[in-house]
Amino acid sequence: MADRAQEGLYSRQLYVLGDGSRRLSAAAVLVSGLRGTGAQAAAALVLAGTGRVVLHDRGQASVADRAQQFLLRESDIGQNRAEASRRALAELNPHVTVVAYTGELSEAFLTSFQQSPFTAQAHVVVLTESPLEEQIRIGNFCHAQGICFIVADAKGLAGQLFSDFGEHFIVNDPAEGEPICAAVKHISKGNPGIVTCTGMEGSRGHLFSDGDLVTFSGVEGMTELNGQEPVPVQVMDAFRLKIGDTRSFSPYRCRGLVSQVRLPQVHSYKPLSQALAEPKIQVANPEDLSRSLSLHAAFQALHAFHEEQGRLPRPRVLADAKRVLELARSLAVQPGPLDEDVVQAFASVSAGDLCPVAAVVGAMAAQEALKAITRKFLPLDQWLYFDALECLALEGVTQLTEEDCVPRGSRYDGQIAVFGAAFQELLGRQKYLVVGAGAIGCELLKNFAMMGLAAGPEGDLTVTDMDTVALSNLHRQLLYRSADISKPKSVVAAAAVRRMNPDVRVTAHQNQVGPATEMLYGDDFFRHLDGVASALDTLEARAYLESCCFRYLTPLLDSGTEGPRGNMLAMVPHLTKLLGPAAAPEDDTFPLCTLRYFPQTIQHTLQWARDEFEGLFQLPAEHVNRFMEDPAFPEQLPTGKAVEVLEQVQRSLQERPRDWRDCVRWARRHWQSCYHDAITQLLHTFPLEHDTHLEYIMAAAHLFAQSHKIPPCSDRASASTILRSVVLPPFVPQEGFQIHLSEEQEEVPADDERLEELTRDLVQQRQELIGSEEAQVPLMEPIHFEKDNDIHIDFITAASNLRAESYSIPPTNRLMSKRIIARIVPAIITTTAAVAGLACLEVYKLVWGCRDLSCYRNSNFSLSDCLLLRFQPLPASVYWYCGREWSCWDQLEMRAVSTDGQEMTVQDVLDWMQKTHGWTVTMLLHGFTVLYDNGEKEGIRALMKKQRLSATVENAGKPQQRVLKLEYVCEEEDAETEATRPPLMCFLP
Repeated sequence: MADRAQEGLYSRQLYVLGDGSRRLSAAAVLVSGLRGTGAQAAAALVLAGTGRVVLHDRGQASVADRAQQFLLRESDIGQNRAEASRRALAELNPHVTVVAYTGELSEAFLTSFQQSPFTAQAHVVVLTESPLEEQIRIGNFCHAQGICFIVADAKGLAGQLFSDFGEHFIVNDPAEGEPICAAVKHISKGNPGIVTCTGMEGSRGHLFSDGDLVTFSGVEGMTELNGQEPVPVQVMDAFRLKIGDTRSFSPYRCRGLVSQVRLPQVHSYKPLSQALAEPKIQVANPEDLSRSLSLHAAFQALHAFHEEQGRLPRPRVLADAKRVLELARSLAVQPGPLDEDVVQAFASVSAGDLCPVAAVVGAMAAQEALKAITRKFLPLDQWLYFDALECLALEGVTQLTEEDCVPRGSRYDGQIAVFGAAFQELLGRQKYLVVGAGAIGCELLKNFAMMGLAAGPEGDLTVTDMDTVALSNLHRQLLYRSADISKPKSVVAAAAVRRMNPDVRVTAHQNQVGPATEMLYGDDFFRHLDGVASALDTLEARAYLESCCFRYLTPLLDSGTEGPRGNMLAMVPHLTKLLGPAAAPEDDTFPLCTLRYFPQTIQHTLQWARDEFEGLFQLPAEHVNRFMEDPAFPEQLPTGKAVEVLEQVQRSLQERPRDWRDCVRWARRHWQSCYHDAITQLLHTFPLEHDTHLEYIMAAAHLFAQSHKIPPCSDRASASTILRSVVLPPFVPQEGFQIHLSEEQEEVPADDERLEELTRDLVQQRQELIGSEEAQVPLMEPIHFEKDNDIHIDFITAASNLRAESYSIPPTNRLMSKRIIARIVPAIITTTAAVAGLACLEVYKLVWGCRDLSCYRNSNFSLSDCLLLRFQPLPASVYWYCGREWSCWDQLEMRAVSTDGQEMTVQDVLDWMQKTHGWTVTMLLHGFTVLYDNGEKEGIRALMKKQRLSATVENAGKPQQRVLKLEYVCEEEDAETEATRPPLMCFLP
């Protein structure tokens, strides 16, 4: 994955898996069993870029498989599942070899898999849908041959995962993210030496823990620390660390980086045959162990029942469930009592196939396979059990009979086995909105298609996303292919849903859900919805969507991921607590003097390079084009700013290149100015042969050419020839040169004469350009930074690293520069698939209309640690106001239409509050705008009362809103104890 195209495709995943991801293209994985769980695991491995994926299944695709097997189309029914899945998976990633095998999983075949001509650095076998005898036989073979072995199984509402990576498995990097770094500020001489440091990437303090091993680099003065073997640290506080004896070292002078070192770990695992009797089960909470041990016995009992009866237990047949319980009693290995209710509940729906459960188990299995290949993160040790048996406690589900759940010959039979046929009809009538068609949105839509959500005559599924498909989306956004790049995500995703399930009534929108689209996504739209699934990636957008769901009392399922971590929150009207605002990210802005003259970390130089990009290739072009269109526009600016803008226009016109050679010469001159002259001037003002930096010059020349509409050239040899002809005068530092250390010092003083001179000269030059036949309109092309544009990243990386070298700051690679400057959130397909599966389990409960809080679950998980925590949401909070109890969901609703059909005034609102609730309003506000204040003078109060409600929004220049959320203060309240009030929602005509 070293080449540029591979990096562009897998960049978000590279941030999760680190250097280990480079092992993926030389790995081989066998996935046996291509129903729901196997399909999810195989799809994730193909999208992630595994070199060779072998699909094994001896069965034929059936109609019922389509309840969870999203790779199958109707035309595949009757064909071998592995062959049919291979065709679909091969389209997902052309860089992966996908092979189908339909024979027996014999030792001869497994040997050939391990010794195939394909040179693999890692071999992994994943079994799904396999009988226990086969699992043990293949598990023993893999353990003996050094093949990493995984079992993943989903039955009804429960899942099982097992890993055996052999007796000597080395984990190269057990933790998430990059190793911790901090900028050194001081190191004392002493025993112990004390290191004072500050964190990186906006962190105010360091993030080290006691016992972390660290190394030092770039330290000036106490150079003995540079390159030393890793030493342990002891944390004193957020800014200080204790290290070893530094008394014999030279005094610390300045700079330096302290970096965490992660040492490889060796782990040993038992084969399945032993681990069955001596299970090590991983749980998020110790109290979950008893339940997991009961499920461990239940899965073995299910295998025994299938061997005995030749089938799985029939849904809702008590005799079958009791027989499984009897078998479990004989197999139970836990020290405590068997949870018989769990075993019987599991058995009663074990014949069911649910897409959300398969998504969770399959995604976790794929992540374990990726651990085996990349040796990144700690493998599962060794069992994990997952269940959503709380769904069986739903009112209505408890009353289901065997007749309700018998197969109908439908694609939904696996779901009907759990929830009954009437529930399937209810699913078809649902009206849902999916906001965001990115990684999570794709997985939600795939699950909805399999579940049959909105697949009935009255159903309606709306997906909206403003974005278009990009190359970097393809490794984790299941519904897109390379042919879809630059197409609207929502349109492509909706078409993919229709292919998976033609009955789903899905509509694609390309809008943002926000104040500007309130006329579209308003009262009529939200009030007909049964639920909303959020797959948004900004806090602002999530907060607005939550406010809409609160306003219209619509259930909301909010999902999010970061790297291997995910979370899902359910917000159910009048039942759960509101989600509330998420913690805002810390302000990552840096002082001007730090960026310009005294950078200390790579973050400083990257931000400087980002500002340089905008100042060279975006703003000058925008100012030139605006001046050519309207030469009077600087009159709207303060004199000092106008002079600055016009001088920039003048420079741009004077520097206009004629051809590519001029662009290369400009880039060379700019390099000289930034990385030689400016540094020399700084050292002269503040006292204390590299190569030609071709990477920087090529990127800068390319962007300069693009901004001036000149075809760029990528020939480095040609550029080198041009550079050899460039002769620059020697730089002489200026005496008395002023370096601005604050933004106030940098402000350009007003100079009316200079402004008049510039305006006169530029107006004349503009007239000459307008009259020229060669002039194009607009004259220049502003270049806006795009994080997935290679040239943009090349320029910023080179500019940042050149500046870092000038200040003895350790440089960083292109990929890390891209992540930092573009603030990219690491992402991987396994996490998004798992979080979407967990969200869809909550959809089942919403469709049933569940009003029992104990049935709902929020989820937090970390696939890097194989930890899954599902917990009951907090109940809706309550408070007292004006003598009565209110829920956090309560709101006052007022149709702001007077008797004559016109919009109400502020006076009408005051009267309505008095008449309806008996409250005398003393202050009325919309956001920060005061609509009425009883403390104002009588004349002002009279004017306030006459105002129409919408006038304040119009005066503030905000998008037209038809629903206003008003806050108020009343005479009747106790201001000291009653800080919370039900909001007043005014619905305008």
